[in-house]
Amino acid sequence: MAKSTAENTFLRLKTVLDVLTEGVWSGDALNAGQVLAEATARVPFNEHEAELLSGGIPRGHKTLTTATAKLVKAGWLVKGRSGWTITEDGMRATVAYPDAVSFATALDAGAPVPADTPVPTAPEGFVRKVTAAPVEPVAKEAPAKKTTARKTPAKKAAAAVGKAAKALEEAVEPVVKAVKGKTAAKQPVAAGSVASEGFEGPDVETHPQPEAVAVAGDFNTILGAPENWAPQYDEAQMEFDFLDQLWKKSAELPAGFYTFKIALNRSWDENYGAFGTFDGPNHELHHPGGTVTIRYNHATRDITIN
Repeated sequence: MAKSTAENTFLRLKTVLDVLTEGVWSGDALNAGQVLAEATARVPFNEHEAELLSGGIPRGHKTLTTATAKLVKAGWLVKGRSGWTITEDGMRATVAYPDAVSFATALDAGAPVPADTPVPTAPEGFVRKVTAAPVEPVAKEAPAKKTTARKTPAKKAAAAVGKAAKALEEAVEPVVKAVKGKTAAKQPVAAGSVASEGFEGPDVETHPQPEAVAVAGDFNTILGAPENWAPQYDEAQMEFDFLDQLWKKSAELPAGFYTFKIALNRSWDENYGAFGTFDGPNHELHHPGGTVTIRYNHATRDITIN
């Protein structure tokens, strides 16, 4: 029986820690893109997760990237300027919670790793295995007649994972340079080493995020959705910006008065209205016409409109 997106995501989060632990054993410095690519290669996307979102990124990859904030919150992962680093507790968590069920339960409950859990050590003769296919340069050849080959959803998703990983690194790079210019140089962390208490926090402060956020209101049909007030449709979904941790939706709307709410995970089970109130009154938009951008901050439940 096929696993759900939630089950697969927890499996991939566990795999993220496994991959980083193997990096410590082998002494390899692994960047975020390599870790995510390996996690998705070991736990492949199902058909739903392989669907490409508007940015060309597989749904499952975006879900995993957002969910890694859980590992940071648990103290098992540090997202720093030198890349992703697993903590000692993160390594011990791979031993204490070896299966997906116990891992998911502990992560959701915020349970500490049992004190008597040992830090795993590399098996004798350990060699780090890479499941994700490396990106190889394409040799130049004489022009040939173009042929069109159909790609399966899985192949499209695999190609898009590399694109997403590269985009993530390119997005974070300016922040890294800016921070380096403002702070004094500190003792670097050795490649592949376990994070210590003195390690600096992440350049981009992350917060746990929902799988999806929709602007559900009386203008969804203008955006192309089959009906209004329907958070389940793609046309109502916002895009998550990793750098500023905001969900955003831009659209062209005619002049008029509109109302809407923020709905999470394509349903009304969790929604926020005016003043960030759960199941509260509608947000109101008096729009003169043209492009409007709505931003939602899940950490504060606030919105901004311009």
